[in-house]
Amino acid sequence: MLVILFRFLSIFPLPALHALGSALGWLVYLLSAGYRRRMQENMARAGFIKSLGEAIKEAGKNLMELPFIWCANPARVLRTASVENWELVQDALDAKKGVIFLTPHLGCFEIVAQTIAAKTPLTVLYRPPRKAALKPLIEGARARDGLMLAPANLSGVRLMLKALKKGELIGLLPDQVPQQGEGVWANFFGKPAYTMTLPAKMHAMTGAPIILTYAERLPHGRGFVVRFVPFDAILEGDPTRQAATINLAMQQLIARSPAQYFWSYNRYKTPDGINGPEQETA
Repeated sequence: MLVILFRFLSIFPLPALHALGSALGWLVYLLSAGYRRRMQENMARAGFIKSLGEAIKEAGKNLMELPFIWCANPARVLRTASVENWELVQDALDAKKGVIFLTPHLGCFEIVAQTIAAKTPLTVLYRPPRKAALKPLIEGARARDGLMLAPANLSGVRLMLKALKKGELIGLLPDQVPQQGEGVWANFFGKPAYTMTLPAKMHAMTGAPIILTYAERLPHGRGFVVRFVPFDAILEGDPTRQAATINLAMQQLIARSPAQYFWSYNRYKTPDGINGPEQETA
């Protein structure tokens, strides 16, 4: 049923879906106290509470654009995306060391992978949804030409390492809460967040450069601009320091378009089986 609904919605033009999404964003915000509280707290902590109204609408757009991004004809989807600073990626490709893309939950992050994969093979880390009904929809949508899915386990890590060693590209969501044993506690907008260590490990093992990327959502459904940004920091010290360096880079990227970050995401949750930051520092 969900697949049928998404395919039906994908017929509509992006401006219509974004207009509906703006209204849906406000509806969810007003009806869900937990959603409202988390969004307010996260934005206030980051210093972007003045963008709350816009962020509410952008969150709804993020949801309603998914049928289009996942189920519409790939050529139609790609026509909505322009690319900025691709030469940064091309230079890295020419060096044949591979590329590690770090994409936070900012803007239309789903279209980033499709845009890259249309130009050159890309392997992305993928965590299956908890709800079984969503699995065929999400996996079918993301398995496009040139786009390979690597499961979030040891075999997936091996797939990504293999891709990098061939000079190919991989993609990670560095602000996604990792599972037990796959992260460290590092500040994110001034509060400890369990942060994955995989990007720094991949960089150290292969020498592949890190490039930051996100897709800014344009007003009135005019499409997206996929932006590539250099990662100028040096990953040194222990895993906690490295994770803090990456978190800082994510904060700076989010500051470019704060209303389009996924502020309702439970970034500060404690995964099952690990101590919270207070217990570890006690």
